[in-house]
Amino acid sequence: MTLRRITIALLVLYVLLTIYPIVSIAVGVAPSRFLTPVSTLVGFSFALLHAGQREGWRRALILLALVFAVSLLFESVGVATGLIYGPYHYTNKLGPLFLGLVPYLIPAAWFMMSYPSFVIADRLIPADWKRWQRILSVACVGGLAMTAWDLVMDPIMVASGHWVWDDLLSKSSQTQCPLATMTGSMTRSQAVIASPPTAATDRIRCQRFQSAGMSR
Repeated sequence: MTLRRITIALLVLYVLLTIYPIVSIAVGVAPSRFLTPVSTLVGFSFALLHAGQREGWRRALILLALVFAVSLLFESVGVATGLIYGPYHYTNKLGPLFLGLVPYLIPAAWFMMSYPSFVIADRLIPADWKRWQRILSVACVGGLAMTAWDLVMDPIMVASGHWVWDDLLSKSSQTQCPLATMTGSMTRSQAVIASPPTAATDRIRCQRFQSAGMSR
């Protein structure tokens, strides 16, 4: 019960930290530079605690490791080549950079966003669908949820100076970056949500549903 209360408290705190900068900007006060790192770590902590209680700690930690690995791979390649999201780079406002390319805070932000997106999709897709049909559907819906979240955050993060679109003033960059961002976000989100750990979780959930149906 105590762990559940901590999880709920973290969720409430994250909501307040999300509302605060909106109110601050509305009244003409610049939010603290530490707000984004703090809110990200709070959201990450909530997601990890929720995942541990919902999916079991072993699967939750495997999923966490996968998200960290995939996020650093996608982001590092993206920053170095500009091929996944379009040409961009991170500033030093989010802390130390992995290989001088990606802040270590970014994988935590990925997990903070990808796990809730998976839960939303998992609740929306019926449990009685065929296994691979359900896995692909959860990946698509979860990818859409995470991409929508990401596209809302991107302009805020750019305006806060956390990362910069290179050649933003050129006409071609203005038209290509949003499309590249959407495509890259969808690809990375579906790669995580359709991963073996989440697929295993889906298999167990389907087996429980079938067992419950047979016992009636």
